[in-house]
Amino acid sequence: MAQTDLKHIPLDQLRISKLNMRHGRRKPDVSDILPSIRESGLRQTLLVRREGKSYGVIAGRRRFFALKEIAKETGKTLLVPCAIMTETDKASALAASVIENVGRLPATEMEQYEAFKRLHEEGKPVEDIAGFFGVTELLVRRVLALAALAGPIRKLYAEDELDRETIRALTLATPEQQAEWLRLWESETDRAPMGRSCKTWITGGTTITTDKALFDPDTYEGLVTADLFGEQGVFADADQFWQAQSAAIAQRIEAYRKDGWRDVICLERGAYFHRWDHVRCAKEDGGKVFIEIRHDGTATFHEGQISSVEARKRERSAKGEGDTVPAAIRPEMSGPLADYILLHRHAAAQASLATAPAIALRLMVAHAMAGSALWDVRPFELRARKEETQASVDGSKSVAALAEATGRSDALFKALTVNPALRRNGDDYRLCELFSALLALSDEDVSTVLASVMARTLEAGNGIVEAVLHVCGTNLSEAWHPDETFFDLTKDKRAIHAMIADIATASLADSCRTDTGKAQKQVLANRIRGEGCEANPDWRPGWMQVPPTRLVEGAGSAPIDAWARVAGLFDGETGGNAEAGPQTQSDAA
Repeated sequence: MAQTDLKHIPLDQLRISKLNMRHGRRKPDVSDILPSIRESGLRQTLLVRREGKSYGVIAGRRRFFALKEIAKETGKTLLVPCAIMTETDKASALAASVIENVGRLPATEMEQYEAFKRLHEEGKPVEDIAGFFGVTELLVRRVLALAALAGPIRKLYAEDELDRETIRALTLATPEQQAEWLRLWESETDRAPMGRSCKTWITGGTTITTDKALFDPDTYEGLVTADLFGEQGVFADADQFWQAQSAAIAQRIEAYRKDGWRDVICLERGAYFHRWDHVRCAKEDGGKVFIEIRHDGTATFHEGQISSVEARKRERSAKGEGDTVPAAIRPEMSGPLADYILLHRHAAAQASLATAPAIALRLMVAHAMAGSALWDVRPFELRARKEETQASVDGSKSVAALAEATGRSDALFKALTVNPALRRNGDDYRLCELFSALLALSDEDVSTVLASVMARTLEAGNGIVEAVLHVCGTNLSEAWHPDETFFDLTKDKRAIHAMIADIATASLADSCRTDTGKAQKQVLANRIRGEGCEANPDWRPGWMQVPPTRLVEGAGSAPIDAWARVAGLFDGETGGNAEAGPQTQSDAA
């Protein structure tokens, strides 16, 4: 960063710079630093740069807002100690803002992506960004690739909706492909490709439409099939298309060379031109043309580009420093050879795993905890429609029992200094970390972990829940009792009438049939508590028995309908109880 000048600047001449990483975000909470600044003043200067008639705050946004609060309280215009950067050093200003925010208020992953991208666009090479933040160049390159994705896709990844293999595959997609993928994601009828299928969708396939041709389709001698429901025809023979397309590309290359371009580089089919690893360079200054060819027939011509490595070489050569850039590490195997070696190793690992059930069990548990490109497992998140329901379930004995079981499971990992959290975006290191820990546990401990993980990833509202309750012999009377929320949510007077008939008598239910629902529910509550009669605290409606029973003949009922679909798989005789009438509830319990 260039040398800064120190100066006291009136507060009313300061603004938050657009180069500040958190520009445009809502006013921050400054209650923690306000008392100290109010009492002792500002002990750390703001970093600013001249922007028009005022100064933009690059670093020190929270201190700036704290000073505004003090100025509002006192009615005075404060003089603020500032370090002034040069107006031309945009890249250093961006870097300073990122360092300030990451160090003080941890930025989100996507904010860092955006900041790195802006730094790169302002001329900071990859190795300088890596040095600034103490990370590898590979990490910075990955960050820049993700930053180039469409905003909605980055948002989905930030919200944990996409796994890592899908997001990495999408970095290979053109803007048009990203837009098409988003359309599929948002569609109610179509399905967006995920994981390895996403990469195949982006790179593979032999369907080539006529709009991809660089040649005149009218001069094409091969067969073109018409799509009656689309705007473009389809080349029936991919090989014949590529012959014609390659000839057209060769003509374009010759035209570029005649036009004075020093070098025209045609990438291998399927190879990607990474914009973030290249910089703009005019033809007169030695800029090149890169031709990117996709498997779907698309050919894109990137004019006036040189690689970042070459740009640094030229810069150092111009300064007389010589070529100090280390040579790129050349891989010892080609891409196809690496694919061959990796797939044979994978096949051998599969065969070994198939004969090692104890190891496979531990690896399966690790996959359920960390996820992978082929495993999309996540814990169930309680999101009730009503706050009352949320509070009722959160405070139940069952939730407390699960928390206790989870604590026992987590303690096994914490003893090995391994984080036991369940994650969807786990990478191979995280997966192997859990796998290694599970290998150190006994079969009994692994079973404890497995039970906890399965319980936390059990989907709600379907037949598997009913099957689990059935085969585990769950006593719902111990797990749940009718609470205030239950009575508030019960509205159907037919169901209330059936419950009164079950806990008392049919004649009592008939005698209060014309009462309001509130009055009928009060009768039911009194019967449970024993007001004016013998208490029946263990009574449970048919909905909360195992198996569940219907209260109103012919009425729809979620738990009963779910059990009816699967009952025959577990107990053919019990399956009939799914349709039992109110009179059989006590027997079913």
